[in-house]
Amino acid sequence: MKIENQEQLQAAFQKLDKLIAEGFEGNAEKEQSFLTTAKAIEYYEDKVLKLMPMTPPKDVIEVLEHSMFSRKMKQKDLASLLEISVTRLSEIMQRKRKINLDFAKRVHEKLGIDAEFILKTA
Repeated sequence: MKIENQEQLQAAFQKLDKLIAEGFEGNAEKEQSFLTTAKAIEYYEDKVLKLMPMTPPKDVIEVLEHSMFSRKMKQKDLASLLEISVTRLSEIMQRKRKINLDFAKRVHEKLGIDAEFILKTA
């Protein structure tokens, strides 16, 4: 198994989650699948991601996207965490709606994003 992009990485994490949920110990085929997938993830993270230049996020939207990716969340999960509607979050993420003080406060409190950064980039 070889992981070549972020979509494949996400799929590999989902595969591991499924194997863990189902239980793979004692099943040689599932154990091998787990190990192969885990090694592919490790290789991609160690070799590929470390070679990519990391640029700081330019605004809150990029921080939210990174937060969702790193926490393996969907927009509906983030909306639930922030206690806002999916529609409102979607509009913000698409830059169709401005960030207001209430949203900024929720992002700061629930995700620990620096308040100064939010204010400067909102």
